[in-house]
Amino acid sequence: MKKGNTYIFLYASGMVVIVAAVLSTASILLRPFQERNIETAKRTDILMSVDKAQEIRQAENRFEYIEEEYERYITESYVINHRGNIQEGVDAFEVNMREEMRKPAEERNLPIFVCTHDDGSNSYIIPMHGRGLWGPVFGYIALEEDFNTIYGIILDHESETPGLGAEIAGESFQEQFRGKRIFDEDMEFVSIKVIRPADPPIEGHSVDGISGGTITSQGVEEMLYDVLINYVDYFKERKKD
Repeated sequence: MKKGNTYIFLYASGMVVIVAAVLSTASILLRPFQERNIETAKRTDILMSVDKAQEIRQAENRFEYIEEEYERYITESYVINHRGNIQEGVDAFEVNMREEMRKPAEERNLPIFVCTHDDGSNSYIIPMHGRGLWGPVFGYIALEEDFNTIYGIILDHESETPGLGAEIAGESFQEQFRGKRIFDEDMEFVSIKVIRPADPPIEGHSVDGISGGTITSQGVEEMLYDVLINYVDYFKERKKD
């Protein structure tokens, strides 16, 4: 009996080691593909915020298509600090906004991506990260050359309720932001309000929230304010140029 138990123990231990080795090897082999998928998804969202990469579904190779679109339209990227000064030696693409928003404001690295459109005009793309009802909400917002008017926005979430809060990822919600302004006439930062149906609209500075998704809508509003306020000094300085 003892011999049988020893055999079973050794056999089980051996199988555990083998399975662990197989999983570890698979993880190492798949890591480059996983990283490429993550990078491609990030580039796609950046491009989508400025209405690029619209033909991704028809592309024969989506990786090559996104890389070409990104190379064509994203002409510059850099990182600033909370005072609006450019941070040398920091790669904007590698900055994780989720981690940055956990830091004190004065320690944050704040990325900016510049899109040059076919007509030669520029849009300035800012990554965002905040909290929804059940988990993170995130995305990218693009401003026009006046550093005030919203050119476009792309929003997503991890676990908001389908048909309710998850609708922030829908085109009908996101289209409302186009043309809205984050500064008032006195150049005071007001961001964008996401209002309830009973609330009066704020001309040029508000969008309608998601029906039944009040907390997620509030999360989007708070995310916009909490992220964009870090860039205010930079925006105001650039408007003087």
